[in-house]
Amino acid sequence: MNITGVELRRISMPLVAPFRTSFGTESVRDVLLVRVIADDAEGWGECVAMTSPRYSAEYVDAAADVLRRFLVPAVMAAGLSAARSVAEVLAPFKGHRMAKAALEMAVLDAELRAENRSFGRELGAVRERVPCGVSVGIMDSVPELLDAVEGYLAEGYVRVKLKIEPGWDVEPVRAVRERYGDDLLLQVDANTAYTLADARQLARLDPFDLLLIEQPLDEEDMLGHMELAKRVRTPICLDESIASARDAVAAIRLGACRVVNIKPGRVGGYLEARRIHDVCVAHGVPVWCGGMLETGLGRAANVALAAMPGFTLPGDTSASGRYYASDITEPFVLDDGHLDVSTGPGLGLAPVPDRLAEVTTASEWLTL
Repeated sequence: MNITGVELRRISMPLVAPFRTSFGTESVRDVLLVRVIADDAEGWGECVAMTSPRYSAEYVDAAADVLRRFLVPAVMAAGLSAARSVAEVLAPFKGHRMAKAALEMAVLDAELRAENRSFGRELGAVRERVPCGVSVGIMDSVPELLDAVEGYLAEGYVRVKLKIEPGWDVEPVRAVRERYGDDLLLQVDANTAYTLADARQLARLDPFDLLLIEQPLDEEDMLGHMELAKRVRTPICLDESIASARDAVAAIRLGACRVVNIKPGRVGGYLEARRIHDVCVAHGVPVWCGGMLETGLGRAANVALAAMPGFTLPGDTSASGRYYASDITEPFVLDDGHLDVSTGPGLGLAPVPDRLAEVTTASEWLTL
């Protein structure tokens, strides 16, 4: 694949409402897009790094810098035969998985468009549509939380995930369970906010029949998660701790988790995400697709990933309107709690030029 140019484009996407988690509150997403121009097609990638290094060590300015100085020049000089070669070319550069994932996604999109193949077909999708869950941020009060959940359920979401932190865990979960009953698919996400010393408090969530507790401890505390899994009945799900298929194997063998959340940006790309899926399926561990407040570009790829056979739990593949009043692509709209998997070439969509121009804050082209 002869890549002739790469565009790094920054856009600013206001959220429809502030989104609060244990590591901070976001009101605007500063998004880095990667556009690859090849001889016979172009492709788009989306970097999920956030403005500051609080969710992970990566942040958007650093992602732009490493792409500009190292990753893009390496890929352009390599003369790729296929997108699967991107990871090998970038392997000498340590870390920066979110930046690598964005570049690989753009190359893969261009390759698939040129070959008239879809993301879903390439990844191994077996479903035409996927069930969608919604992630609900930390609120100022329980009544406010209940109102938010009621609104999402009215929109058709089939699963609810509550963000939690110390001081905001048992009571909001109890309130939601009491209001909406045992049939509601309900799970929680701590984003590393707890320590093993909080095991007794986390065990207080056991009576509420949750699908899982997501990433309760620090991302590097695999042994802590192993011990916590012995002290709580609710299945432990790892998110930030899983950065590769090798991590998934280690976590499963240690008994540190019973469920895995796969975020392609966090693990270095959709091809590594597929490998993690395959590892989990081989070990009988269910997976689901997490979200990083993606635009329609990342959302299209996530929906295709979530249509693979091992994704047996609803993911955070929400509709565009959950986060953005106006997306940069044609919006994703729920249909009976589901989103359709695109069958068009590559991602099956592209940014709407006028909308993209409205939200662009900077753009630069890189060539050999």
